[in-house]
Amino acid sequence: MKSIRNIFNSRSKGSGDFFMGLSEILGFKPKHLKYYKKAFTHRSMNIRDKEGNAVNYERLEFLGDAMLSAVIASHLFQEVPEGDEGYLTKMRSKIVSREHLNELGKDLNLINYIESKISKESFGDNIHGNLFEALVGAIFLDRGYRHTEDFIYKRVIIPYVDIVKLEGKVISYKSLLIEWCQKEKNTFDYDVYEDTGNDNLRHFSVKLSINDKVIAKARATSKKKAEEKASKRAFFAYQNRISRVS
Repeated sequence: MKSIRNIFNSRSKGSGDFFMGLSEILGFKPKHLKYYKKAFTHRSMNIRDKEGNAVNYERLEFLGDAMLSAVIASHLFQEVPEGDEGYLTKMRSKIVSREHLNELGKDLNLINYIESKISKESFGDNIHGNLFEALVGAIFLDRGYRHTEDFIYKRVIIPYVDIVKLEGKVISYKSLLIEWCQKEKNTFDYDVYEDTGNDNLRHFSVKLSINDKVIAKARATSKKKAEEKASKRAFFAYQNRISRVS
């Protein structure tokens, strides 16, 4: 098992490139590179510190998620004084949705910096959002709240947060469809089954029925993704009947 010192020393040849690339993403020069190196260390590296604690991005991901929520909540609180608790919570969920965080991570090409024993091609989409959250956590430990807030404004709020557009953004087509079915007293059923076929990755297929009639089918690498994809197709098939819930 590699120690944290050995694994970080093994990166020393590329530390200059890592520092420069990171500085460009952050918009400032990091003071303590160790936090950022941890933010890009996958658990498959199996690294432990001298106390035996796991060294990877997962704890930083937790911290970054909290910091994102706090900064976004503060922004919405200031910008939408007429918004009640339910409205503000829903809007924050739209901004920090897993789909949106994955897009942010992809835009910054964060996966290029990951240290892992797993090939980049084998990761799912969520790795991008996980790394983005871990990066936010590393910024907080390195430079404190003010730099963290500035980074979130620069990379999230200014380029992506449009209150009017977000009000009409659907977080989950499945939730929207189920809410409509319940309101209209329509029965619905998600028939999910494994459908890997000749694919290397595990796949699932789903048949979505409303009032015992198959409305949409979909296939994806997880049950949740397959259900959401089928729900989106059903939503557009029934768009004229469904009142969109913001």
